[in-house]
Amino acid sequence: MVVAGAGPTGLMLACELALGGARAVVVERRREPEKHSKAMGMQGRTVELLELRGLLDRFKEGAGVLQGGNFASLGVPMRFEEFDTRHPYVLLVPQLRTEELLAERARELGVRIVRGSGVTGFAQDADGVTVETDTGLLRARYLVGCDGGGSTVRKAAGIGFTGQDPHMYALIGDMRFSGDLPRGEGLGPMRPVGLVNPAKRSWFGAFQHQPGVYRATVAWFDRPFADRRAPVTEEEMRAALVEHTGSDHGMHDVTWLSRLTDVSRLADSYRLGRVLLAGDAAHIHLPAGGQGLNLGFQDAVNLGWKLAAVVRGHGTEELLDSYGRERRPIADGVVRNTRTQAVLIDPDPRYEALRQTFRDLMALPDTNRHIAGMLSGFDVAYGGGDHPLVGRRMPDAELITADGPRRISDCFAGARGLLLLPEQGPTASPLAAWADRVDTLTVKSGGPDPDTAHLVRPDGYVAWAGEPARTEELHHAATTWFGAAA
Repeated sequence: MVVAGAGPTGLMLACELALGGARAVVVERRREPEKHSKAMGMQGRTVELLELRGLLDRFKEGAGVLQGGNFASLGVPMRFEEFDTRHPYVLLVPQLRTEELLAERARELGVRIVRGSGVTGFAQDADGVTVETDTGLLRARYLVGCDGGGSTVRKAAGIGFTGQDPHMYALIGDMRFSGDLPRGEGLGPMRPVGLVNPAKRSWFGAFQHQPGVYRATVAWFDRPFADRRAPVTEEEMRAALVEHTGSDHGMHDVTWLSRLTDVSRLADSYRLGRVLLAGDAAHIHLPAGGQGLNLGFQDAVNLGWKLAAVVRGHGTEELLDSYGRERRPIADGVVRNTRTQAVLIDPDPRYEALRQTFRDLMALPDTNRHIAGMLSGFDVAYGGGDHPLVGRRMPDAELITADGPRRISDCFAGARGLLLLPEQGPTASPLAAWADRVDTLTVKSGGPDPDTAHLVRPDGYVAWAGEPARTEELHHAATTWFGAAA
């Protein structure tokens, strides 16, 4: 397999492929990793996935934790603690650190990472893909484009990228301030200092992600950039601060500056034959709440085990198609919620009634839970069965087994399937013929329902749940998700 792009999505996908027994090479146009971090917030579901793969301790070392969350800077905290999770928070890990840790893990798993060699084109046939790179040709069974919003892979595949042009423009960067920062109202916990300027249709927000170091943003809605691709200078950032807040607040020690907009686009398809898309190559949007990195990370965990199964001969075309069928609607929801946020953070007085209505709605427990579940990823639901857990994340819990206590989250480090079987069920595993792909754990007590058998996919989502005696249904589910019996 060839994975185009060594960002978080591409690196995590390569790790998942390797865990599934498929060889992968990652090709990256950049000769060196990024020295600055665009994203840094890992939402709760991404944190859970890191735990499933045994990686969470690496990521938590030196990381910050943000309790609660924010939707559209409305000032109403989201209640992540309402969910059945051990991780009701945002883990603050700079993207460059995320890439370092994932590259380290990929190399441990035998993945080859080739820098200075981006994809320039490809040709596919019935047996594979010939991939053209800056340094030569590669032959692979499949090509996955994780090469960003301007994806060469997507463009070469002729896959449309449909969406909306921007109406919000912002400068963003990491810096220190020697002066006092404005403390405005209604900016929410992600922007603990800030100022809304309705007269300028602009806002300023900042939060500390390291002692004394702020991630600061100045955004406006009344005019586009003269040049979207031009590097941001300190003078431009200083002028924007003065124009929109009345002062530069003693800005100094600037380490990174960039531009962002609320442009949003979604790939018309996630697959064309042997070519697939993931991460920003498949979806871009306003980076509100760090949803882009999290969405791409979860794309990788959904796709990796499926693609590896196909390459190893267990998975079917239908299994591979389920990737786009499951993930594209999730991305569509993120695009829609970030478009909504872009409107709500526009300080135009015409939108004040809308903002107040959303504040009132967010104060309602059901609405708050819905939005919190959407942003955190806890409420991702793929559907596919009558049982309420099917298609949803398997809640973590401590199980009592014949070998002693064990947490569900400790059972997926190898990216295999898992059958949780009640003790009163069959003495022999009904999935013995799938033992090379699915582990069976007999449960004495614990879990969401001690009388129900649960078949869980390698990505932690429930594939089937029911009475242990319904072996025909269980075998059908195992065949659907894990291939024919050995």
